[in-house]
Amino acid sequence: MLSPAAAPFLRHIKRCHNVTLPAGRIPLLYQGMTIGLVDPNALDWLTSGPCASLLHVTSNAITLPAGEHLRDISTALIAQERVVPFNEWFDVRTPEGTIIGQIDRALIPVFGVEASGVHMNGLVRKTDGLYLWVAHRSPHKRLDPSKLDHLVAGGMSSGLTPLETLVKEAEEEAAIPADIAQQAHHASTLHYAMTRPEGLRRDKLYCYDLTLPETFIPHANDGEVESFHLTPIQEVFQRVRESDDFKFNVNLVLLDLFLRLKMFDKQDSLLLTRALHGQTKPA
Repeated sequence: MLSPAAAPFLRHIKRCHNVTLPAGRIPLLYQGMTIGLVDPNALDWLTSGPCASLLHVTSNAITLPAGEHLRDISTALIAQERVVPFNEWFDVRTPEGTIIGQIDRALIPVFGVEASGVHMNGLVRKTDGLYLWVAHRSPHKRLDPSKLDHLVAGGMSSGLTPLETLVKEAEEEAAIPADIAQQAHHASTLHYAMTRPEGLRRDKLYCYDLTLPETFIPHANDGEVESFHLTPIQEVFQRVRESDDFKFNVNLVLLDLFLRLKMFDKQDSLLLTRALHGQTKPA
């Protein structure tokens, strides 16, 4: 059992693992493999109009005959105003990781396909201890406005690797030059499945650490961040423990960081690590 000091962190893991799949959703199949889990409320969208000829739909499964149909399906549903597009294409992969096509980011939670993203802990070591750059999201963000966030984070657009995504987002969000961003270290990879207002999120997060010099000051470049604050790691630890101020999945990445920094005792560390990586169901 977790100690009283560590138990509050478990709620963040529970929030991001709040669904047991398939959760009443309809399997989306490609060559016999499940690549997504479709919201039943979208069945009417897929059995009428242009989509009807691009998919084979039954009450038990939806079959995608060809991966290239995903772009046509996205375009058709956006034209019908079923979703508000991000105008950003994400790769759709088989369970083995083979890219079969692309989908507009807005349809990912509708189709329940896995999406990938990157999160970077921007760390600064001072004489008095370790600090973390914390971003304050813009109040105009479409998802999770005004929440606290990482220095760099973003979804992995079609055609990009995790490191390429990180370098791109670092420049766009925090004006971090590519030669500095490329020094980031891939520390871990996290997975979760959760229901959100926008639908089913099945996310894969590539987590990076980057140690920055004290002299480096990030600058908001693209309007997605309102401000940055350099914060002692212990203060971040307490804020994650006591509040929900951070964006939901940022808490997972920070918890992973706290575990790697050995900020918990041995027993709490073991239990939290197992829950974080899905080795045990959060109690």
